[in-house]
Amino acid sequence: MHGLDRLIEQAGFMNLEWQNVVMFLIGALLIFLAVRKNYEPLLLIPIGFGAILANLPLAMLAAASDYVPTEDRTPLLQLIYDAGIKTELLPPLIFMGVGALTDFRPLLSRPLTLMLGASAQIGIFIAALGAFYIFDFSAQEAASIGIIGGADGPTSIFITAIMAPHLLGAVAIAAYTYMALVPIIQPPILKLLTTKNERAIAMPQARQVSQTAVIIFPILIAIIASLAVPTAAPLIGMLMFGNLLKESGVTDRLSKTAGGALINIVTIFLGLVIGATMAGENFLRPQTLFIMVLGVFAFACSTAGGIIFAKLINLVMPRSRRINPCIGAAGVSAVPMAARVVQQFVSSHTGGRVNPLMDAMGPNVAGVIGSAVAAGVFLALLG
Repeated sequence: MHGLDRLIEQAGFMNLEWQNVVMFLIGALLIFLAVRKNYEPLLLIPIGFGAILANLPLAMLAAASDYVPTEDRTPLLQLIYDAGIKTELLPPLIFMGVGALTDFRPLLSRPLTLMLGASAQIGIFIAALGAFYIFDFSAQEAASIGIIGGADGPTSIFITAIMAPHLLGAVAIAAYTYMALVPIIQPPILKLLTTKNERAIAMPQARQVSQTAVIIFPILIAIIASLAVPTAAPLIGMLMFGNLLKESGVTDRLSKTAGGALINIVTIFLGLVIGATMAGENFLRPQTLFIMVLGVFAFACSTAGGIIFAKLINLVMPRSRRINPCIGAAGVSAVPMAARVVQQFVSSHTGGRVNPLMDAMGPNVAGVIGSAVAAGVFLALLG
């Protein structure tokens, strides 16, 4: 009988708090959105299930930046957190895989679109300033929140794990949720900021890009960006290394591994560990709501920044060389979803006459570089 009483006392049911139950529902919601709505399923399913695991009382499946080792066993997901997040290992590995899956030819065929990718990062800095001055977050927390505007999940995780690890769960959820909601967030902004005539601009055919150029590009960008902003080197360096594996033409096995098995393994661990940081007592705070609001504001500002900058470029460009300002919205680094949203929006508003998908891919891949550089700037100034 004593043994039965002891077993009952140690059961998780006896230790459930209301925060645990709420987090079960939030985790289930993330899984529902991934399965039924196809919203970033590769991340939201691991994150959602990780959040459920983290809130199982006495299961020792949570992870935290301030975890203090004891003589007892270390929680399973804490081991992965310590090895992959604290050491800043997993996000750069994701970037290597992204590089192996990225084609920079649309950017190289229209180098001007690099500026659109840069201008679309303005939402990062606007939201960071708002978080600091209006919502009273610390400078490091504000930077971590602002980076959501780049629509780049691995970058958001990388900088938050360094500067504000206690916000990792909320920032990651906001970043990946808004990446999934690109088809809902961007079209109203595109409609508001562009005219019927601007949407109908058909851009001239892009020039061809040589094999030599696509091989030199990742090497050159890795050197220049890392020399300019050394703190961005882990992300930019791995991104460009992955791309070099793809474009060299002689390392197919390595490229397929980086863009396939490796990125899948890292994604599983990354998602589970992010979910594991979402313990109810830490996640269910007013701060989380503020982060979600600031995140969507940052994303909207970044989208608007790319569009407005494209319109400004057209003021000084000959009529025959004007660009469709809608492609500026693809400057956020949600690759390739943002470019597809621009394509669908323009095509639907021009009766299928204008289809700027490849034109939009230029600023889209440039945004990946831009968000990583922005993160490096924050780390250099505040890290």
